[in-house]
Amino acid sequence: MHKETGLLSLNTNEFRCLTPSSLTYDMQRLIGIMKREPKWEKGELNTMILLKSPLKKILLTILHEGTDVLSYQSGKSLTIQIIEGQLKLQINNESVILNSNEVFTLTENVNYSFEATDDTAFLLTHLS
Repeated sequence: MHKETGLLSLNTNEFRCLTPSSLTYDMQRLIGIMKREPKWEKGELNTMILLKSPLKKILLTILHEGTDVLSYQSGKSLTIQIIEGQLKLQINNESVILNSNEVFTLTENVNYSFEATDDTAFLLTHLS
């Protein structure tokens, strides 16, 4: 059985339904799948939509070391959870380094940018 995530078709080995309104994901397995895709092999960032609803998006993103992502603007709330690697986050001329297993939350509507200082995988949860 396959489930469409919006960018990639997943086999049931990559996620598990606990109830009709819940899913559990094997993050390391998903990251491995994403790193075998042509986008990643070409040196591009790769993103998979894990959840998309009118009020919330959850994205799994992998970046190569040195990749910059500029000029994004937060909605109501943004959370970044680093799964592996390291991310340098810039907000209002200040920066913070986020390492594996760290979480950052932004609750104001400001521009931000980030750079992967290592090959990095993270979850981005965006509330509209």
